[in-house]
Amino acid sequence: MFERKIILGSGSPRRKEILSSIWEGEIQVIKSEIEEVYPDDLALEKIPIYLAKLKGEDLKARVNLIDDILITADTIVLCEGRVLGKPIEVEEAKAMLKFLSNKVHQVHTGVAIYYNNQVIEIEEKTDVHFGNLDIEAIDYYIEKYQPLDKAGSYGIQEFIGMIGIKKIDGCFYNVMGLPASKVWEELKKLDF
Repeated sequence: MFERKIILGSGSPRRKEILSSIWEGEIQVIKSEIEEVYPDDLALEKIPIYLAKLKGEDLKARVNLIDDILITADTIVLCEGRVLGKPIEVEEAKAMLKFLSNKVHQVHTGVAIYYNNQVIEIEEKTDVHFGNLDIEAIDYYIEKYQPLDKAGSYGIQEFIGMIGIKKIDGCFYNVMGLPASKVWEELKKLDF
């Protein structure tokens, strides 16, 4: 029997792990190589869906969807009007974590689901409340977990999230990079 598959347009191992937990079928991973740039006048909370669709359009032109689904996503951290993406180097990661210490920030994820010549857009926001992150904990975390591939320089499921996050308002999995419940609902609607 022919089984449809999901093409995940993301190099994030966390997104693949989340998707694998809600979808038992085949998942093919392919990463978009486009430059992640957005217009200067774009509202900050719209950056993730804009980039998810940019990646989706790039990949849609390179893969043959037929009966398959393509899912692309992007996540940013917003704090006090600043966008915190993935840090380039260790010092930038330290600066981001120091900046997030004792503050509430928002994690925004945009997801684009391509199927049968349609695009379904999902936008999710989660408020994350950090307590005090001392420099020893930050240094330990960066050395042991090397979070240079994570928006805001941290993973909620890792050491710094475990010891630093006091509370979240919203979807936990959104902070990991994929709002699982909303993606699941859309896949159900597509009878996938």
